[in-house]
Amino acid sequence: MEFDVLIVGAGPAGLSAAIRLKQQANEAGQELEVCVVEKGSEVGAHILSGAVIEPRALDELIPDWKEKGAPLNSPVTKDEVYLLRSETAASKLPGFAVPKTMHNKGNYIISLGNLVRWLGEQAEELEVNVFPGFPAASIIYGEKREVQGVITGDMGIGADGEPKDSFEPGMELRAKYTLFTEGVRGHLGKELISKFKLDEGKDPQHYGIGIKELWDIDPDKHQQGLVVHGSGWPLSGDTAGGFFLYHDENHQVEVGLIVDLSYSNPHLSPFDEFQRMKHHPVIKQYLEGGKRVSYGARAITKGGYNCLPKMTFPGGLLVGCNAGTLNFAKIKGVHTAMKSGMLAAESVFEAIKGGDEGGSELTSYSEKWENSWANEELKKSRNFGPAMHKYGTFLGGAFNFIDQNIFGGNLPITLHDTKPDYATLKPASECEKIDYPKPDGKLSFDKLSSVFLSNAVHEEDQPCHLQLKDPEVPIRDNLPKYDEPAQRYCPAGVYEVVDDDAGNPKFQINFSNCVHCKTCDIKDPAQNINWVTPEGGGGPTYPNM
Repeated sequence: MEFDVLIVGAGPAGLSAAIRLKQQANEAGQELEVCVVEKGSEVGAHILSGAVIEPRALDELIPDWKEKGAPLNSPVTKDEVYLLRSETAASKLPGFAVPKTMHNKGNYIISLGNLVRWLGEQAEELEVNVFPGFPAASIIYGEKREVQGVITGDMGIGADGEPKDSFEPGMELRAKYTLFTEGVRGHLGKELISKFKLDEGKDPQHYGIGIKELWDIDPDKHQQGLVVHGSGWPLSGDTAGGFFLYHDENHQVEVGLIVDLSYSNPHLSPFDEFQRMKHHPVIKQYLEGGKRVSYGARAITKGGYNCLPKMTFPGGLLVGCNAGTLNFAKIKGVHTAMKSGMLAAESVFEAIKGGDEGGSELTSYSEKWENSWANEELKKSRNFGPAMHKYGTFLGGAFNFIDQNIFGGNLPITLHDTKPDYATLKPASECEKIDYPKPDGKLSFDKLSSVFLSNAVHEEDQPCHLQLKDPEVPIRDNLPKYDEPAQRYCPAGVYEVVDDDAGNPKFQINFSNCVHCKTCDIKDPAQNINWVTPEGGGGPTYPNM
C-alpha cells in the first residue's frame, strides 16, 4: 500500500502530525493520503501518562477544541508540593520556593488515553487512515539508504517461528515520507538513531520509569483540580525521582511515582518503592477507603535539550518522545510532542506541495524546531535533570530553583550528564539490600494483581518479543554481579530467576505480562535485552490512563 505520508504510532505527536497534514491539504485544496499505524488494539490502548497538560499546542492545532468536546474537564485549581522527609513526616513547600516550571495555573488534569482517542476521531473526520493493531516491525530502505516506509508484523507465527493456520503476512506500507512517533524508546527509532548516527555529539539519553494507578476515592476526600507533587522518601541516596497525585473528574485520582533510571543499587525495585510510598500520610489520606481500578507503567524520555538527537534523515523524521522532546522540569511532554508533530507535518507538506517525490532529508524540520517555543522551553530547562543527577534531590533542587526562578533558565552554564543509565549500577555486593514490606491488599499490592488491572494480553503461542542477544548473560554475568536486576526493575513480573529440574538457576521470561514500558531495554546493564513489537494488538489495554 502506498501513501503520501506514513506515521508510525497513534500518540499525541503522531495524531497531531496527521491532523496538521490534512488541515494544510484541505486549505490548499490538495489530495493527500495519510496513514497512521498503531501497535495497540485500539487508539489509546497503550497510552499512559500522569497527566497534567499545558494546552498551548492543542490551542494551535484545534482552536475550537472546547466546542468539539475535547476531554479536558478538570482545570487545575490548586498546586501543592511536598518534600517527604521520612515514612511519616513531610514538609509542604511554600509557592515561592517551588520552581516556576512546576506551577500549573491554566493547565488541565486529563486522561491522555482519552485525549488521544479524541484526537484519533478528529483525524478520522479529516479522512486520515488510522490502522490500530498493526505494529510497524521493520523499516524499508531504498538503494540510497533512504527510508521508504515500514513492514507491519506478521500475524499467526508460532513460538517455534513457524506459520500457524491463522498466518497472515505483514504488509509493506510505503510513503514519500515516514514519521516515527513511537513514543519512548521506539524500537525503530532506536535503529534509526544508530544507523544514521543521529545522537553523535549529544549527551546519552536519560530515562525514568513512571508507575501509575487510577483510584476511585471517597467523594468527601476528592478535590477536583488539585495537583500534588513531591520528592524524597522512599527514594534515597543517589536515587532521584518524585511522586504525583492528581484529582481528576468522577471522584478519581491518578497516583504515581517516577524513578530516574540512573539509580545505582541493583536491589532497588521501582514497583515496590511505589507501593510503600502510598502508605505515606500525604497520599494515604486520599486513597484510604478507595478502590484501585487500573495500573500501568511506562518509561519516560527525560534527557531533554542536551540529549535531543538530530531528528532528520533521508525519507523520514523522528518526532515527539521518540526523539525525547519531553520537558522534565515541567514533568510534561504532551504539548511539546504535539508541537513537534505539527512542525514535522508543516515541513513534509511544504516539500510534497512543492513537488517533492520523497526520500530527501527535510532539514527545514530542524530549523522549524530550533525556532519554536517548544525548543526554547527545553533549552531553558536543560540543566534540570543533570543538576538532580549531579547534586541530588536537595542541592539539585536548590540549583534548579535559582536557575528557573531567578535566572529564568538563562544561567550562562550548561550541566551535562554523560553516563548512560544502564552503566550506573554498582555490584550487588557493594549495595544495601532493601527489605520491602509485604503488600496489604488495601493500599499496596503485588505485581501480578497489578498486571491484571493493566489488561495486558499477548497471544501465548508467538515468538517472544523480548529478545536476548546472548541468552547466557543473565545467569552467567548479571546474576553473580548484580543479582540479576531485571527481576526488580521490571514493573510487571516479566523476568524471574527460577530453578530448573537440576536445581540450577534459570532465567525465565513471562512475556505475556509485558506492559511495553521498555525499562528492560533501557536499564539492563549488559544491554542484552532488545524490545521488539509483539503480534498486533498485544500488550496492555488501558481504559482511561
